[in-house]
Amino acid sequence: MSNAMSLRIVTPLAIILNEPAISLRAVDDSGSFGILPGHADFLTRLSISVVTWTAQDGTTHYCAVRGGALTVRGGKVAIATREAVVGDDLQTLDHAVLARFRTELDEERVEHIETTRLQLDVMRQMVARLQPSPKRVGQ
Repeated sequence: MSNAMSLRIVTPLAIILNEPAISLRAVDDSGSFGILPGHADFLTRLSISVVTWTAQDGTTHYCAVRGGALTVRGGKVAIATREAVVGDDLQTLDHAVLARFRTELDEERVEHIETTRLQLDVMRQMVARLQPSPKRVGQ
């Protein structure tokens, strides 16, 4: 078993991180979990949270992620997320960045609901117009 694993964090626009790590902590819907070199293949959906890892030199690093998917396969850990912010100040990441991620997620949910309502209104109008008009008595 190797003493390090490859850690890669990517967003749709960039590779945020690609370096070896000796341990990693992340959070999914079931709670916090750890990954060490030699971990079994694994796939989970991450929560909006801070991922923490230890580099080969023993330093601890942090990255706020806006949800995403974490995979472990063949000694490689990959995180694909919509947005990621790497930082050394855990307090700032934990409070400011995660709060912004959660606010944006709430705004996206509201926008999605409004869009769905508009689509349903259009469909209702289309169905109403496609209904045959009632025949008058005597025709």
